[in-house]
Amino acid sequence: MLPASRSSLTVVQMLPALESGGVERGTLEIALALVERGYRSIVISAGGRLVEALERAGSEHVTWQVGKKSPSSLWLVNRLRRFLWTERVDILHVRSRVPAWIGWLAWKSLPPVMRPRFVTTVHGAYSVNAYSAIMTRGEAVIAVSDTIREYVRVNYPRSPSEKIRVIHRGRDPLEFPHGHRPTPEWRANWEAEHPKLRGKLLITLPGRIARLKGHHDFITLIDQLRDRGFNAHGLIVGGAEPGKEAYLSELQSLVAQRGLNAHITFTGHRGDVKDIYAISRIVCSLTTQPESFGRTTLEALSIGTPVVGYAHGGVGEILTRVYPNGWIEPFNVPALVDRVAALLTAPKALVPAFEDFQLRDMQRQTIELYEELAGVRQAARSQRAA
Repeated sequence: MLPASRSSLTVVQMLPALESGGVERGTLEIALALVERGYRSIVISAGGRLVEALERAGSEHVTWQVGKKSPSSLWLVNRLRRFLWTERVDILHVRSRVPAWIGWLAWKSLPPVMRPRFVTTVHGAYSVNAYSAIMTRGEAVIAVSDTIREYVRVNYPRSPSEKIRVIHRGRDPLEFPHGHRPTPEWRANWEAEHPKLRGKLLITLPGRIARLKGHHDFITLIDQLRDRGFNAHGLIVGGAEPGKEAYLSELQSLVAQRGLNAHITFTGHRGDVKDIYAISRIVCSLTTQPESFGRTTLEALSIGTPVVGYAHGGVGEILTRVYPNGWIEPFNVPALVDRVAALLTAPKALVPAFEDFQLRDMQRQTIELYEELAGVRQAARSQRAA
C-alpha cells in the first residue's frame, strides 16, 4: 500500500471478523461513507464473507487474527504499531475488546506526535471488568444508544462524560422502504414453501436462536392468541448458531408439548426478512436483556409494520420515538397479549413514515467526529513543526 496523502484522511477500523452481524454491518457502512467522501478506508480483521463487498466498494482489507482471545494476539502489537506509522493513519477505530487491547497497546507505544486518534465504539453492555474497560479508553467513545451511554456512565465513572458521543445506528430507507410489498414471484415461492400459512395472521419474532431473544414468551403469546380465537401463526425467523442447537431443540419440544406445531413455524436463517416483515401483521421484540440498539425493530418499523416489544434498552428508545403504541413493560406477558390482540382486531394500518434513525445520519456523525479529531491532531503537529 502507498502512504496516504496528507490532504486526505486515513481511517483504520478493527474488529474480529467480517462474517455477519450488526457490528460488521456498521463497519461496512462507515467504510462505504469514507470512500464516497474520497477518504482512505482500511479494515483489519480475520476476514470473512463480507470482505468481498468491502473491497468491491473501494476499501482495503488487511487479514490479521485480531479477535483471537489468546496471549499470542499480543504479537500483533508491534506489527500494528509499524502499520499505523508507515500508513500514516489518522484515526484508529476499534469495535471489539480484543482488537481494542491490541490497538491501544500499539497506539500507546507510539510517540504522542505520531499517534492517530484513538476511537472506540461500545456496541453492547459488556460484562463490567478491567478487560471490558478498554472500550472506554478511546479519546472519543461512541455509544450506539442512550442506553449504552448510561451503561458507560454508571459502570465506568472514570471515563469523562464529555468524550462519550451517542451516535445511534441507522437504517437505509432505500433498503427498507416504507410501504414495501413483496413481488408476486416472492409470494408464489413463499406460499409454495409454506402453504399452511395462507390466510393466517402472521406474528413474527426475528433474531438468532438464543435465550435472550425471548422465544418462550413468544410461544406463550401465540398459545394465548389461539385460545382467544385468533387465527394467528407465529414465525420464528433466525438460525441456530454453532453451540445453540440444544436450545433450538428445547424450543421445538416446547412447541410440540403445547400442541402448537401447526401454529408456529421455525424458518431458520432467511435472507428475505424485509419481505417477511411486509407480510407480517406484527413483529415482536421480547428480549430478556436490554438490547444495545434494536436493528430488527427499526427495520420492521421502517417498512411500516407495527412492532410490539419490551421497552427496555435501545428497543425502548426506538419505540418511544417512533411507535409508542408498541411499548410494553418488560416481561409483562398479559399486557403483551392484550396489545397484540388489540392490534389484530383493529384494521390493518401501516406505521407512519419517520425520519429518525437514518443510516446517512449515523455515517455523517461518525465521519464528522473523525474529521474533528484529525483536525485537532494535525493542528498540533503543525505547531510542533513550527
